[in-house]
Amino acid sequence: MTAPPLPIPLVSVVVPVRNEAPNIKPLIAEIRQALQAVGHEIVYVDDGSDDGTADMLRAAAAEGALTLRRHRTGCGQSAAIVTGVRAARGAWIATLDGDGQNDPADIPGLLMRAQAETGLVLIAGHRTRRQDSRVKRIASRAANAIRARLLGDATPDTGCGLKLFRRDAFLELPAFDHMHRFLPALFIRAGGRVISVPVGHRPRTRGASKYGTWDRLWVGIVDLAGVAWLQRRWKRPIVEDP
Repeated sequence: MTAPPLPIPLVSVVVPVRNEAPNIKPLIAEIRQALQAVGHEIVYVDDGSDDGTADMLRAAAAEGALTLRRHRTGCGQSAAIVTGVRAARGAWIATLDGDGQNDPADIPGLLMRAQAETGLVLIAGHRTRRQDSRVKRIASRAANAIRARLLGDATPDTGCGLKLFRRDAFLELPAFDHMHRFLPALFIRAGGRVISVPVGHRPRTRGASKYGTWDRLWVGIVDLAGVAWLQRRWKRPIVEDP
């Protein structure tokens, strides 16, 4: 007998990870606890990990409903998010960093805010009390200020991994490496609005960061020029009845 199809979740939580084995089970448990009253699914994308992440994810999937995807080699966080959104079934997508610094308990509030809005909207987390090193915080503030001035995205914390948006809207955006850092500008380019909501932020307690502060800075400068070009090369039409 064929098993009945699973119910369509309201929200899919997409978590891209690379070498985050110690954080897998604790974060999954937190997501399930935070969304126990909401129809949801959890989608993990392993971006070419070479530690025990794949084994931890397979073990977690054996214990409960969990959608898994794996990149044979590392393709970057943006590619992992795109893969996860494509695999997701929920109308709404919530993204989380896999290091445990984002708090899943913030997701229900972001979802309620999104459902109260009309039109195309991106709900972006704003880490008002960021638990990172001083150098990282200074670099992030500088990058956000430059980005906001050049792109007009009016978002104080575009680097926060906690965001919520409609799946179909995301899949219409242009996809490119590091696009996840420019989602506010891309949503505005598509005719949408960005609403920043204060969210919690926690210090990393397990594992180590996979990115260098200055590596992100130099790559970000190149990407910033590319997104500015996309903005200039597109005019959003206002469609009228014939």
